[in-house]
Amino acid sequence: MSVKVCKFGGTSMADGNVINYVKRIIDGDAERKYIVVSAPGKRYSADEKVTDMLYNCHKELIERGDCKKSFAPVCARFNSIIKELNIDFDISSILDETLKRIEEEKNEDFTASRGEYLCAKIVAKVLGARFVDAEDIVFFDGNGILDEEKSYRAISTALHGVDRAVIPGFYGKGFDGKVKTFSRGGSDVSGAIVARAVSASVYENWTDVSGFLACDPRIVASPRHIKSMTYKELRELSYMGANVLHSESIFPVRRANIPIQIKNTFSPEDEGTYIVPSSRYIPSGNLVTGIAGKKNLTVIFIEKSHMNAEIGFIYKVLGVLARENISIEHIPSGIDTMSLVIESSFLPKEKLDKVLSGIKEEVKPDLVRVLENIALIATVGHGMSSSVGTSARLFGAIASADINIKMIDQGSSELNIIVGVKNEDYEKCIRAIYSEFFKP
Repeated sequence: MSVKVCKFGGTSMADGNVINYVKRIIDGDAERKYIVVSAPGKRYSADEKVTDMLYNCHKELIERGDCKKSFAPVCARFNSIIKELNIDFDISSILDETLKRIEEEKNEDFTASRGEYLCAKIVAKVLGARFVDAEDIVFFDGNGILDEEKSYRAISTALHGVDRAVIPGFYGKGFDGKVKTFSRGGSDVSGAIVARAVSASVYENWTDVSGFLACDPRIVASPRHIKSMTYKELRELSYMGANVLHSESIFPVRRANIPIQIKNTFSPEDEGTYIVPSSRYIPSGNLVTGIAGKKNLTVIFIEKSHMNAEIGFIYKVLGVLARENISIEHIPSGIDTMSLVIESSFLPKEKLDKVLSGIKEEVKPDLVRVLENIALIATVGHGMSSSVGTSARLFGAIASADINIKMIDQGSSELNIIVGVKNEDYEKCIRAIYSEFFKP
């Protein structure tokens, strides 16, 4: 029998009624054997996610020496879930033990991970499944990077012969033996790791949307649904802000050619979106798959004659940023110019001044100029590289909308074209591109 690994996001775990709904989804397909869960998310727009409550617990613990006050809403939330499920489950004892360990460990990652831990305990009880703690099967190396081979072996061993299991997402065990978490949204990565370890036929990622849309529906009303895309397209769109799926979650399944299917917990009959290897991708007939972007970026423009002939020039510039612990979004370059595109939040005025001084000292440029309040917009699609005139259509649409392009960057794969515009032109630019490539 084929095996499906299912990950259910925070909204799918928000309360007991939804968890019962999830149970019906799982029971409806015998191939859904291994379930990865997130911590309970928001029940309504003004609600608080359990993970955010737990970060507050850690903050209170460090400031006051205990976190009983901040942990009380966590207890209330899980007690409410048990009441709604109407099951015989001693959650109080587990919560007491959890609080004790949080106060003993005094570790932020451990505290933040308890939402997934507690939720998985409850879901395992509801499903009559085995609870398998992620701490025992997901491992990080000394650099804080997933130890893939060790994790795959441990997962395969732990799940061998197990008819159904529930695994908390988001965390594993660090090299120091303590709980370590992925970045926020990391339960998506946990699900992909489990799928790879058990050679799943498909990795189902259940969330509160019916897959990917061609662009943000807050900008374009009712954008086109994307039926399928490749891993590479997903990576590009996720990185640029299409946040349906964690951008790191593709790597484990991509190496094993395991497709991902995005499904809607609240509309399980919807087709969703398939993410597949390029070799299995069936073109939709559209040149562009999707459009995504992000705002609030800063561009540091550097110009120096004969830059291309100066050995180590880029290395020296990047060294300045590395010393300040600043990551870079993109590095468009020419013969005598290069631009550093950086999230503005990484560059408060004092740090920006320090970076500029460092660049001037290291490479003595002819000119350094800073552009702030810049947005990047990526137009992504496999069909773009094989179609003559795609770039002309893109730039023509932007020009017709009376938008000035501040920067252009195209990857060597020709899978995407990225333009930089002013923050104020961001929404207008996305609408112009969407209208050009998707509207008849």
